[in-house]
Amino acid sequence: MAKKKTARKKARNRRPKAHDALVASVRGAAGRTVGKVRLDVGRAGEARVKRMVYPAGFRWSVDMKPIVGTDLCMHAHVGFLARGEIHIEYADGCVVEHKAPQVVAIEPGHDGWVVGKERVVLIEFDFEGDTIRRLGMPEAHRH
Repeated sequence: MAKKKTARKKARNRRPKAHDALVASVRGAAGRTVGKVRLDVGRAGEARVKRMVYPAGFRWSVDMKPIVGTDLCMHAHVGFLARGEIHIEYADGCVVEHKAPQVVAIEPGHDGWVVGKERVVLIEFDFEGDTIRRLGMPEAHRH
């Protein structure tokens, strides 16, 4: 009889998993998966607001290079790293580490990977092909 009571008590003490708004469906955004990355995009005036969820183990040069067809990611990324840790390596070998919570500005011409076992959530703002000019970013990484 003691085992039954213990099992019932354990069942009562289990709490349902909490809702994680950071990775939940985004109202007003178009969602899709590219490679292993979950991408949700919404419009805000002339800009786009994007939430990107990168799984643990993701590396751009492994997971996206075959899809995109360039040696490095040629997009600029500007936004807020809300969860996880990413490392960015530029063509000159410079590695930049980003750990949430942190504002990020990543120049084109980089590889990047998720560090650790936690997925990464990046909230990003862009102007599609005009992001670099509109945000005043350099066209390539420099020291």
